[in-house]
Amino acid sequence: MRAEAQQYIDRIDAALELLRRFLDWDRALRRLDELNARVEDPTLWDNAKLAQEVMRERTRLESAIGATRAIEGGKTDNAELIEMAEAEGDEEMVTEAIASLKALADRADEDKIKALLAGEADASDTYLEIHAGAGGTESQDWAEILSRMYRRWAERRGYKVDLVDYQAGETAGIKSATFLIKGENAYGYAKTESGVHRLVRISPYDSAARRHTSFSSVWVYPVIDDNIDIEVKESDLKIDTYRASGAGGQHVNTTDSAVRITHVPSGIIVASQNDRSQHKNRATAMNMLKARLYEAELRKREEAANTDYQAKTEIGWGHQIRSYVLQPYQLVKDLRTGVTSTAPDDVLDGALDPFMAAALSQKVTGEKVDVEDVD
Repeated sequence: MRAEAQQYIDRIDAALELLRRFLDWDRALRRLDELNARVEDPTLWDNAKLAQEVMRERTRLESAIGATRAIEGGKTDNAELIEMAEAEGDEEMVTEAIASLKALADRADEDKIKALLAGEADASDTYLEIHAGAGGTESQDWAEILSRMYRRWAERRGYKVDLVDYQAGETAGIKSATFLIKGENAYGYAKTESGVHRLVRISPYDSAARRHTSFSSVWVYPVIDDNIDIEVKESDLKIDTYRASGAGGQHVNTTDSAVRITHVPSGIIVASQNDRSQHKNRATAMNMLKARLYEAELRKREEAANTDYQAKTEIGWGHQIRSYVLQPYQLVKDLRTGVTSTAPDDVLDGALDPFMAAALSQKVTGEKVDVEDVD
């Protein structure tokens, strides 16, 4: 088997293994048989809501199992075709079969990610907060670079991005910003970005051109719909109003319309200043608070994902999930999965999907990777 073909086969096998593990293959097959039997029972339709739930589950399982079998069958067929073509010296057939394997590998990777985005809130829109760490201008500039990176990532995926809250830096950059990202599976992808991000570069603000290390944190939580009831007691809230701040334009207001809400029992703080109406900003902030409380509950129920979603810790050494090194060499390294990129400009321009895919896969496999940070 040629190396190129084997590479695609290995990719397909890895994706299929993850899909089978995610589906709990034997259990999924038994469950599909059970659902097929229930669908054939005419009394099922006496309860329309239950029947719809059964049909949805059946369709999902049938689709996932069928896709997995189709990819596996295609892999086997093309591998056999390559062996036969090589034996007969038919280069054209070999080339066509290898191209088919590549297409199957791409499809397997896509199906794998779709399967991994099956969490309770994964399909939801998402809030994404960025906070500069200690270090003044350096960290505030890094926070602004991160905000552009996530906006570019969202644009690449066709998502819509709204600025909800913005606190300008003292000299440059931002102290914090909150975005609302709208699109299919926005939370499912973005949730893997929660944590501390570290930048190493020659500082543009240092006249001696020395290397600086800066930290900023990212916090991601889903937008919840009206079907999810989160109880918030007024007595647990501390509500402050203030004047919107920023460099100009939409960030400036002449009244105290911006709203900050502190949920005293949990210590969660949310803020909104995007609207000129204090009433609307308060409603937005309340929705954000409920979303944060919901995300906290999800963390309790999803122990497998708990490591990535611990409560905020110090934004500094020992807590980072990813390092971005711009000097003296070029490297971005994820410290959870070991995924790297030697093109940090591309990453900072929104090329985050490989990092997100690896982090999603890790949640299913539970595999821990021993990764050393970069200098």
